[in-house]
Amino acid sequence: MDARLPAHLEVAAIRRLAEAGGGFATVLAKGERDAGTIALVILSRGGEAARLFERLPQLDGNRIFSETRRQDIENERDFFLILDRMRERDPDLWLIEADVPDSERFIAGLPR
Repeated sequence: MDARLPAHLEVAAIRRLAEAGGGFATVLAKGERDAGTIALVILSRGGEAARLFERLPQLDGNRIFSETRRQDIENERDFFLILDRMRERDPDLWLIEADVPDSERFIAGLPR
């Protein structure tokens, strides 16, 4: 039996964690309710480029959010085209955008 939380509960927890840390999170795209994958677009206050975090399996069996893309300030549109393509390839994908004051701490505090 898989001990993983249903995706919709995990998304709700991520949103609450962002708000508890003084930030804001919203669902850009809803995926499969129970087993959908989750990707995060993190915006940092202060105008840093947006970053994409995807949950990747680790050698120890944990799955942690790791940065897989960073928005190019010179060509911001490409970043959002990538998100659109991800969504087309995986209709079960949950895409969450979070604007948080300390992105590194936020990512480190997410459930594994």
